[in-house]
Amino acid sequence: MERILTKRVVPVAVINRVEDAVPLAQALLAGGLDIIEVTFRTPAAADCIRAIRQALPAMWVGAGTLLDPAQVHRAREAGAQFGVAPGLNEAVVQQAQALGLPFIPGVATASEVERARARGCLLQKLFPADVLGGVKLLKALAGPYGQTGVKFIPLGGVNAQTAREYLALPIVAAIGGSWLCDKQLIAEKNWAAITQLTRAALALAASAP
Repeated sequence: MERILTKRVVPVAVINRVEDAVPLAQALLAGGLDIIEVTFRTPAAADCIRAIRQALPAMWVGAGTLLDPAQVHRAREAGAQFGVAPGLNEAVVQQAQALGLPFIPGVATASEVERARARGCLLQKLFPADVLGGVKLLKALAGPYGQTGVKFIPLGGVNAQTAREYLALPIVAAIGGSWLCDKQLIAEKNWAAITQLTRAALALAASAP
């Protein structure tokens, strides 16, 4: 997961049409970001991952919203290089590990942090971050877990306005969010705007402590 730790930004994309997948990934690359998480919220997700992998070898492509072992298998077959879930489902984690797919489970409590850590998942998604307490919760979790190697990717309510506060926390590996791949911008094929947002997000991450 070194690329995530370096870039510190993980764009989350809900792509309805396969033909938008490669142009979207190209827009992110043009902005300097070589990571994308394609969520399994649409029927096109697997084909989008496959298309990006074939067209843009430089892009590190993840599959998000993996809710069951069958989706993990489909994601891996499509070429996904990492997986993400909104929650902690041990069966999903186990399937990902069996397939050699690096996996980022979602957590919301200290107990879930410990269960994910016991499964070997040191990189975890805090979701939904803003509802759970955001920065205040992460500061609290840093007390018992800061020395364990656990790092978090907060997602849910994270945006350009709140990103800096999250990134300032040592326990935060990266920020995740959908504002870089806004549905309206994708529908309008406004790739230039996505590139601009990406550059701004990376500049923000680079300036964080």
